[in-house]
Amino acid sequence: MDVSGRMEIIRELCSFERRLAGTDAERRAANRMAERLSATGHRTEVEPTYVHPQYGLVHAAHCLLGFAGSLVSIALAPLGFFLVLLAATSMYLDLNYRLYIIRSLFFRRGSQNVLSRGRHPHRKQKLILCAHLDAARTGTVFAASRARRLASLERRLGVALGPFRILFWSLALLLPILGARMAGVESDLLSLLQLPPTLVLLVGVFALVDIELSSVVPGANDNASGVATALSLAEELEDEPTESLDVWVLLTGAEECQQEGMRAFFRAHRDQFDPESTTFLCLDAVGRGDVRYELTAGWVISYDLDRRLAELAEAIAASGREGPRHLNAAPLRHGVAADSLPPRLRGYRALAITCLDEDGHAPDRHLATDVPEKLDEAALERAHAFALALIRALDRDLSRAPGTPARPARRDRVPAPAASPGPH
Repeated sequence: MDVSGRMEIIRELCSFERRLAGTDAERRAANRMAERLSATGHRTEVEPTYVHPQYGLVHAAHCLLGFAGSLVSIALAPLGFFLVLLAATSMYLDLNYRLYIIRSLFFRRGSQNVLSRGRHPHRKQKLILCAHLDAARTGTVFAASRARRLASLERRLGVALGPFRILFWSLALLLPILGARMAGVESDLLSLLQLPPTLVLLVGVFALVDIELSSVVPGANDNASGVATALSLAEELEDEPTESLDVWVLLTGAEECQQEGMRAFFRAHRDQFDPESTTFLCLDAVGRGDVRYELTAGWVISYDLDRRLAELAEAIAASGREGPRHLNAAPLRHGVAADSLPPRLRGYRALAITCLDEDGHAPDRHLATDVPEKLDEAALERAHAFALALIRALDRDLSRAPGTPARPARRDRVPAPAASPGPH
């Protein structure tokens, strides 16, 4: 599939307007992509599930509970401490895919994942190409100027930041302060230390409610571009098969409410895949900017993605820097997460590929301006070429005879992306 075919898929997905998790538009988009996969002869299933799409209200409740606990602690320190502890515990478990406490109080909606099985079930090694179908809501917090300032702050501090990290650690910082109040410590310094995290939580309440009241974006880059690239890669790997990989395609719903679709996939298939022989390669927002491959990700704390995949990606990035057509690929450590994190936390090999601009953020992410006309065909080609080279390198790596020690990642030449007229 050439880049024009990928653009056709992107435009088709964006024609399903307001494809928010749990909506009829998301369902129709999933069914259409399932039809496309079935037309190629793949065994394809649409797997229904239930999700909680209103993540903004869920975390606004966490922030409100923490804010209330901070205020109550002035008069009733034990009660205030309990409220903040409940909010912090619920938020931590929620954002690390462990257990829903506050989220379980909110209503559920029907969503679905599209799963296309590979044509080589006899092969032990499975590669699952992942991309999410749903689109996100916008909000004031996603303004381009704010995204650039956060990316700039990350570069200066040398740490991965993210909005939910800021909110969770504000809750966590309150706990020792309120613990001191419970112990009978009262001072102006304690009150001064308590004020900043309390204000952060208050701002978080308004920002998260604003998201829930905002419109749904077209989602051309995030993530129709990932879906189109996953389908294109599957087609190319069908024409030129790998030696050892059984290639599946998984198009998840409800990723924008913090990977609920991927969580549902594991609930449905928890015993089907062997972590030692299954790799998840996620494609997310690959339509603008330069290629980035994840080294770490996480909503609250940073988790390492698969080390071997990272080594292979680095070798490919190095060869791309030396070749005549530069991929400009580089590693990424960020304070958010994509569909690669749930499988990684369950012990699977997983990695995500995305594209970022020179300021370190995805252009027009969660904005109404994320439309097909603004995508860069050259970026789509670079991401496709990088992902294909990574798959080929993984295939060679896994094709070694059992018991053979791992070889250093080879700096293979990357296929040059096809010439492109540039941005639309």
